[in-house]
Parts: sequence; C-alpha cells; structure tokens
Amino acid sequence: MTTDDPDRIWSRIEVELRRAVSADMYEIWLAPLRPVALEGHTVVVEAPRELRSWVADRFARVLQQSAVAVLGPDAAVQVRPGEEGPAATRRPARQTPAGAPAKPDDDAIATLNPKYSFEQFVIGDANRFAHAAALSVAELPGQAYNPLFVYGPPGVGKTHLLHSIGNYILASGGGLTVRYTTVETFTNQFVAALSGGSIDRFKGRFRHNDVLLIDDVQFLASKVKTEEEFFHTFNALYEAGSQLVLTSDRLPRDLEALEDRLRERFESGLVTAISPPDLSTRLTVLRKRAHHDGIRVNDDALTLIAERVPTNIRTLEGALIRVVAFASLTGQPVDRALAAEVLDDLYPPGTPAPGTSAPPTIERIQELTAEAFGLTREELLSHNRRPALAWPRQVAMYLAREHTAETLPAIGVRFGGRNHTTVMHACKRTAQRIATDPEAFDAVRRLTDRLSARGADRRG
Repeated sequence: MTTDDPDRIWSRIEVELRRAVSADMYEIWLAPLRPVALEGHTVVVEAPRELRSWVADRFARVLQQSAVAVLGPDAAVQVRPGEEGPAATRRPARQTPAGAPAKPDDDAIATLNPKYSFEQFVIGDANRFAHAAALSVAELPGQAYNPLFVYGPPGVGKTHLLHSIGNYILASGGGLTVRYTTVETFTNQFVAALSGGSIDRFKGRFRHNDVLLIDDVQFLASKVKTEEEFFHTFNALYEAGSQLVLTSDRLPRDLEALEDRLRERFESGLVTAISPPDLSTRLTVLRKRAHHDGIRVNDDALTLIAERVPTNIRTLEGALIRVVAFASLTGQPVDRALAAEVLDDLYPPGTPAPGTSAPPTIERIQELTAEAFGLTREELLSHNRRPALAWPRQVAMYLAREHTAETLPAIGVRFGGRNHTTVMHACKRTAQRIATDPEAFDAVRRLTDRLSARGADRRG
C-alpha cells in the first residue's frame, strides 16, 4: 500500500469503519464519502453538502479512530462539502496506472466485511441447509458444490453467507484469491472498461480468481452486453476449476429475462434457498447483536422487536438500533415499554406474523400513496420533479424501504429505474421532514396504518 494513494488508503479505512458501525449506519452516512486527497497524514474526503455537517459532528471520533488504525497515531480525516444531492454519492471508478497488475487479494480485503463470518451467522430452520452448503464450499472451494446458487428474499442472510465464505477462505485457504462483487459493481466496471479502453484489465480482474462471489444476479436482466461478458467470465472460471457462488432473490428458472444458457449454468450446481427467519431465530439474532455491541437490553424488549419485524434480518437489526438510539437520547432503560413506544408507528401491534398475511408490496405502497396525495400511480413514478410529486414519491420510497424486504437498488428499479442513491436520499429527506413537520408525520402515520393489518383496506 502506497502512502500517496487516497483511494487505496480510504479502502482500508472503510474496512475499519464497517467494523465500528452497523451496516445500516454505514450505508446511510459513511458510504457516500469520497476520498479526494491525502495531505500528509490527513485523508481529505468529500461528503454531499446536506450530509457534511452531520457526518463531521457525529462521526468525527470513529473516522479518527479508523484512520489511526490504518495510518498511525498522527492520522486524521477532514470532511469537506462536495456536490449537493444524491448524485454526489456516486464514486468515480478508481484509476489504476497503465500496466499495473491487478491485485485481487487487496481488493478482497477491501470489499469483504469482516463482521460477516460463519461464527456470527445465526442458524435456524430457514437457513440451515444453505449455511451447511456455504461452509462446505468454504472448506473445499471448487470441489463441494460448483456453482453454489443461494436464493431468497432480501435481508435474510444471503450476503452474510457470501462474505463468510470469502473471509473463511482468505483466513484458511492457503493463499487462494477471492473476489466479492455485486452485479451492479460488475456492470459499472464493465461499462467503464469499455469506455476507457481497459477491457483486458477488466477481464483479468474477474477471471483470474480462485473464488468469485457474485451478489444479486437478478440485476443482470436486460443488460445484454453485461450478460454476455458475465457468461464468458462464468465459463472461464468454471473451466479453470474456480469456485463460483451466486445469490439472487429468486430461482434461476424464474429469472425469465436472462438467456437460457446462463440460467442453465446457474442450475448446474447446487441451488438452495433461505427463507425469512422464524421467531426463535429472530430473537437469537437480536440477542447476539446486543451482546456483540455491548448493549444492555431487557429480554422482553428483544422479544417485542422480534415479534414486530417478522421477515427481514436487516430491518430487524435496524429496529433494534432505532430503539437503542431513542433510549440513549432520552436516558431511559431499554425495556418492553420503550420498545413499544418507539416501534408503534412503524411496526404497530397489528403487524401480521409470518404466514398470516403477506407483507405490503411496493405496488400496494405506490397505490396507497398516490391515492392519499390525489395522484395517479403514473404521476408518482414519473421523473417530474415538481414538489407536489417529489414529496409523495419520497414518502413512497421511504415506506417501501421500511415495510418491504427489498434492497435500495430494487426499490429504485420499481420507481421508474432510479438508482439506489436516489432512494437513500429520499428516505433520509422523509425521515428528516417527519421529525420536524407534524403534517408530514401524520401523513406517513396514516399510510403506515393502512399498510398494517390493523388499518389496511383493500378497496378497488
């Protein structure tokens, strides 16, 4: 690692930041930071203007500690304001000097989250077989199941298993090279390579690995050139005996927009599912998270949280963070009464248990939001930025993030093909507005009631 490369240094600092804060907190506040310079021992990063003050004030200590862990005791991080709006969160592709060899080991260390390990994965009936298959692959890469294809709804642990495989092999694989990526990253780097004339370097980066871990392959749909390149990458690795592990939100045969030859490749190994966790597993996840973070939480409070959030582990941990943050701000103990007070609006007592009623869909959220604001669904999904349309659209994105298990990119696709940073920006703006505007709070509360089992009406 050179000391004059802010991108590479920031990659290492990001690893420390991921260890220090929750995944949700990292994605919302720290992922948008972009390195711009290294001035002595000070790493200069840009934040979107609307985030800069909050990040600089609230995360100064963790940024400092993470920089010290990488650069030594004299290190510091300076946060400068960058562009305004969600476009500011898009990072430019990192530039590598011409002729420099790819370094998959360095990239693997930078992209794998060390908090995701087999030891931290909570095993239950919904994920037992997938966990066993992933562990077998980690112990015998290229020999146990190849490819391994894990499918299930968002937020149930697929990405955790991918990172667990990668971290296990890096620690115990005897020098095997590992690369983790998402289809979104694969696509962006492929497009950049085509436009920049560095396609050979791109191919070398992805095809010269012993293990390739690919997240969210469903997003290959409708990307013809990317799909073609992915097909050849898959074949090159498979024929070389390299291990491939893929995740998706649905079975290979249900990825109808993909070419048959690629779906056949996905089905040629082991296909295994992860389902939403049962109550016992959700409670274990919360207990483990509280213990890991050193949080003292009444067990009755954990039980209430587990009962209110039935489908998504990511949302489950987010609910715990919300309760603990409220307790910290108010000085109250984290007990069942406090948990109920914090969660009543977003996850009311009538929230259905698994199997009793399906959670709201994004389409249902869009319909109800459009109706509440006197719009058509087409107007809601349009790219018109008039305030009368922008605010309802932000509310609908916020509700989709809070009440479905969909990822930010998936929500963006369902809102007229927007990107995940737009969705993240909409969620943040909505959260800020309902915290200060009583009318906005009431509007979101009324929609939440209608989406819940207690208040939902299925008119029309």
